[in-house]
Amino acid sequence: MSSIYVSEPPTKGKVILKTTYGPLDIELWPKEAPKAVRNFVQLCLEGYYDNTIFHRIIKSFLVQGGDPTGTGTGGESIYGTVFADEYHSRLRFNHRGLVACANAGRPHSNGSQFFVTLERCDWLDKKNTIFGKVTGDSVFNLLSIGEVETNKDDDRPLDPPPKITSVEVLWNPFEDIIPRVLSKSIKPETETENKDSKKKAVKKLNLLSFGEEAEEEEKVLAAVKQKIKSSHDVLNDPRLLKEENPNKELNSSEGKTTRDIQLSVKEALSSKKGTLTVKEAPSSKK
Repeated sequence: MSSIYVSEPPTKGKVILKTTYGPLDIELWPKEAPKAVRNFVQLCLEGYYDNTIFHRIIKSFLVQGGDPTGTGTGGESIYGTVFADEYHSRLRFNHRGLVACANAGRPHSNGSQFFVTLERCDWLDKKNTIFGKVTGDSVFNLLSIGEVETNKDDDRPLDPPPKITSVEVLWNPFEDIIPRVLSKSIKPETETENKDSKKKAVKKLNLLSFGEEAEEEEKVLAAVKQKIKSSHDVLNDPRLLKEENPNKELNSSEGKTTRDIQLSVKEALSSKKGTLTVKEAPSSKK
């Protein structure tokens, strides 16, 4: 085992993840994985990982975190998009405690999420970017997190899940990093806006209406609203409520105009619905 550690390049940079199971001392490899380390360190300085959970734990394999939403599907890098993988011949998944980028299952899809290995994982070589390792006695804290009971269906830890309470950057390998000011209060507002927009997007269209035909039908209905009154307005028309005096009737010319408009609208909608068809597959005849 000692020969494995000797073959690894020297580290430069150190971060302490303070968790509910004790601290995790992480040393970094900025020379071998500059993009990954810069991303990790800056997010640590910005408090991005504060109060986030380890949302995925697989015994004898890994502990995963770094998602502020806690779902395993969130998080983003400091670059505003995913960043490229960085592999090094002297960095391999040959012992526990290695810190690496969690990706989307495809090359060059790294974000804010990371995982820490609990055992040797050779099959991950050149699939995930290694950028650090857990050192010292804090490895035992890592192993304690790895023993947490989880849901068998999705490997999610049962409540309360292990949490990163805060992060301390003891040695920043990049002097030019300028932390951004992140506003966490924006997240719930964004979710509310998304829900409102979804509600507005739901329209009561006829079952036969879809695509451009549905839009055209809505335009016809909009035009109708401008030409005739709603049923509520018509029923509240004082000329229609005076039943006590049967001698007063609706003006014949106005009534005829209203009826003509209603008939023309019905005919237009009927002809429009009659043209809605589902596209058929091309004929097989030669």
